[in-house]
Amino acid sequence: MLEIDVLTLFPELVSVPLSQSIMGRAAESGLIAVRAHQLRDWTHDKYRRTDDYLCGGGQGMLMKCEPIFEAIEELRRENTRVILMTPQGRVFSQPVAQELAAPCMDGGDAHYIILCGHYEGVDQRVIDTLVDMELSIGDYILTNGAIAAVVVIDAVARLLPGALGDERSSIEESFSNGLLEAPAYTKPNVFRGMEVPPVFLSGNHQAIEEWKLEQSVERTRRNRPDLYEAWAAAHPEFFNPKKRKTRPTAYKPRKNAQEND
Repeated sequence: MLEIDVLTLFPELVSVPLSQSIMGRAAESGLIAVRAHQLRDWTHDKYRRTDDYLCGGGQGMLMKCEPIFEAIEELRRENTRVILMTPQGRVFSQPVAQELAAPCMDGGDAHYIILCGHYEGVDQRVIDTLVDMELSIGDYILTNGAIAAVVVIDAVARLLPGALGDERSSIEESFSNGLLEAPAYTKPNVFRGMEVPPVFLSGNHQAIEEWKLEQSVERTRRNRPDLYEAWAAAHPEFFNPKKRKTRPTAYKPRKNAQEND
């Protein structure tokens, strides 16, 4: 089971979205338990302050040591890893999500405490003493780390066996193999003159997989050249025509196609 305790000044930003849809069902089935805690509950002054002015001067406020230390010391277990959401952290990615989900993939357990940064961040002594991993979801600034924490939790939890219902879903998604997902279609087969690629109607599963790989590679080359270059370097056989006999062509709709079901 995956258990996550989130320390934040805005617990509703965590509890509400994670109670919906796939995450809500995963919680109901016992795959994941997310508890959002109000960090102010570990303060002791009448104003319930969690921040103070920067030592040495400077703009903004910094999250204080005392409530964070008390909260983590109360919630920590033997197998706990503490994650700080911060713009200075390691960039979150699908491999990182898989790393965090790994302990639970074969029926094991994991416990994470996610500390959500706010204001100008947290006192460095928190990072030096308590934090095991610093994570960022991208090179931009959010109003607080609770939003970023939801992204991380969602990405990790959906990898758990049974979370998506169809075990193939998480395997076939974008980034699972280093590429973006191929285009997808549903009925009707023809809509306003635009056809579903004929390969999908052929019943030839090998040809379909070849077509999807072609499209996935092309979409990645076009939209994410950074991912494409890494994938291409690791898969030189893809570009060797002698090793790949089936080379499906891209989708080109017929001008006179008739709409049907």
